[in-house]
Amino acid sequence: MKIVLAPDSFKGSLSAEAVCAALEQGLRRVLPNAEIVQRPMADGGEGTLDAVLTALAGTGARRRQALVRNAAGQPAEAGYALFKQGVIYEAALIEVAQVVGIEDAHNMAVPVGDRSSYGVGELMRLLVNDGIRHFFIGLGGTSTNDGGAGLLAALGVKFTGTFRRDILPTPNGLAKLISVDVTGLDARLAECEITLLSDVNNVLTGEHGATNIFGPQKGVTKTDIAKVDGVIAAYAERLEAALQKQAVNKPGAGAAGGLGYALQLLGAKFESGAQTVARLTGLAAACNNADWLITGEGRTDAQTLLGKTPFAAAQIAREHGNSGLKATLVSGSVDADSLGVLSATFNGGCFSIVPGPMALDQAVIRAPELLANAVEQIARIASIRP
Repeated sequence: MKIVLAPDSFKGSLSAEAVCAALEQGLRRVLPNAEIVQRPMADGGEGTLDAVLTALAGTGARRRQALVRNAAGQPAEAGYALFKQGVIYEAALIEVAQVVGIEDAHNMAVPVGDRSSYGVGELMRLLVNDGIRHFFIGLGGTSTNDGGAGLLAALGVKFTGTFRRDILPTPNGLAKLISVDVTGLDARLAECEITLLSDVNNVLTGEHGATNIFGPQKGVTKTDIAKVDGVIAAYAERLEAALQKQAVNKPGAGAAGGLGYALQLLGAKFESGAQTVARLTGLAAACNNADWLITGEGRTDAQTLLGKTPFAAAQIAREHGNSGLKATLVSGSVDADSLGVLSATFNGGCFSIVPGPMALDQAVIRAPELLANAVEQIARIASIRP
């Protein structure tokens, strides 16, 4: 039997690599001679960098660190990856959560109105200086809501208020915006190929935009949502007039607090994060002739079928595995009301690792044990054998 493990991380608990390790431990208790291939997954948010580096181990891919500004404007070390794209070109993978992540207490220590994506642009500029022209940028898990103004400022765009005074590229700074000067935008960006990794299709502003949908989790209060959204809309209007380009209503413009918007103005193309990570990690090749795929995430409901990591992994496995391949979902929790629609995709069953009533903190602490035990019992079910 060939088994492919392709889970996402269990956010707040285990990395995708740790999930794979726990799954394999449980499987080995029942199927000690099975061929087990680990392909930890991600969707462009937290964990994308580690998942890709794990899958590309032995290929020359390498992790690097750079000193850039975090969302609060403080110096911070951010990880990124360099790897070969094809035979000739070297590409860089940037996970923006490494720079302005919402899980970083330093980023969250200042109000959301004072946070900036400047450090992401700094990192891009450093890599362009080093000759990199191919970028994969994972969007997700960010603490910023600046419409990508900080990134653009780091790349040469100038934002000014009254009396031509420079303003900070933050939501509070943009509230004073009068003019945008793009003449200093780094001309070398025109030579770059930028691929965005995200499963967020929201536009930049409005009811379904970045501020309305994602702003509250970053600290935008309910009473301030309309005000901040208006600031970002006015900023976008001036920016697009200066660049003579439009992206405010493009799918994904609202990803990562508007970084998806700014990067699409720079010519970036938007792709499914899970599908792109799968391509970079070679999931399709790993699934060749596989009999069983096991995937999962922290919590699963019907939204998973809108292109999240487990859905993408199951699709790829069925395309490249054996004709009788089973795709099984093993998640921290599974929405019972969604089992009907989930079963069409995960024909090997949908399982929660929690065996009974349990406090959340205990489930998080015991996640490796619970994962191993759950998949052991699943493996004992004869129907999963080819």
